Amino acid sequence: MSTISDQFVGTRPVSETHAFDVAALTAWLARQVAGFAGPLSVEMFKGGQSNPTYKLITPSRTYVMRAKPGPVARLLPSAHAIEREYAVMKGLAGTQVPVAHMHALCEDEAVIGRAFYIMEFVEGRVLWDQSLPGMSARERGAIYDEMNRVIAALHAVDVKAQGLESYGKPGNYFERQINRWSKQYLASITQPIPEMDRLIAWLPAHMPASAKTELTSIVHGDFRLDNLIFHPSAPRVLAVLDWELSTLGHPLADFSYHCMSWHIPPGTFRGIGGLDLASLGIPSEAEYIRRYCERTGRTADGAAEAVMRDWNFYLAYNLFRLAAILQGIVKRARDGTAASAQAAQTAAGTRQLAEMGWRFAQQA
Repeated sequence: MSTISDQFVGTRPVSETHAFDVAALTAWLARQVAGFAGPLSVEMFKGGQSNPTYKLITPSRTYVMRAKPGPVARLLPSAHAIEREYAVMKGLAGTQVPVAHMHALCEDEAVIGRAFYIMEFVEGRVLWDQSLPGMSARERGAIYDEMNRVIAALHAVDVKAQGLESYGKPGNYFERQINRWSKQYLASITQPIPEMDRLIAWLPAHMPASAKTELTSIVHGDFRLDNLIFHPSAPRVLAVLDWELSTLGHPLADFSYHCMSWHIPPGTFRGIGGLDLASLGIPSEAEYIRRYCERTGRTADGAAEAVMRDWNFYLAYNLFRLAAILQGIVKRARDGTAASAQAAQTAAGTRQLAEMGWRFAQQA
């Protein structure tokens, strides 16, 4: 029986679907990346379902390559935005948000048949199971506190100072996102899901006042434990990964997405819902929200309660959005462009997420 670690940790040989001309890449790296010297061998990381991620190994150095899963002509509109990942990580260098060093971006599909970028290989831990098995209660608490620190730091970044003020459109974030994911879901339907149809109609009609404020920050879009690289032995994040869905947007959209883990049971989606958090040393959702509010300057009495007042809307929105993303993976698995061997299995839970999202909508 395979474990989460078996499925997601480590590398595997490059699949035929995601193979490319290694000699052509080697020649490009020699021209574009300072200090590069072959020979080059290539492996594929097991994790990652949207954009294939490769480990590039040379005798003296290791790199990481993120690539689109194919030429733009074969991909869904606005998906696989690896050039945006590159731009935001380059822009965040030197802030309190840890990111890998960016080496080079190639948008010329003539090189290996798809766009890609090269970044530093950061040695550390990727923690796939959010219950953090094998750790003490104190160690788990420290990991969660560091995760909270990093997302708060992200939402505090001065976008103008980092040259990222044009990284997204200002205002109407929820309206635009609901429209975007509705369109992407409708473009990738493989089977009818009534709850998704209901959420598409319900969300824009029930947007609370807190979602209409002009609060704007960099939002990661997929901030969760397994998109962080931790120090090999300390509870310190060395790099935040997988910025494909990042933009300028409402910080509470990003933070509430991150908090969905507290509502999703362990299993396919690796949540912590229903676990005995106190005995594990993992903070409750309310405590986690309180710490985030303190770190982001929401220090007035009742600030955390005010954030949670519209929490059911935010959770319904994020479950809808995640279901739409996973439905895209279902479609890509069918089309042969999904990167992970577990893509079809993982995305089969689209209906489950949609049903959960509709339940939160009914409680809002």
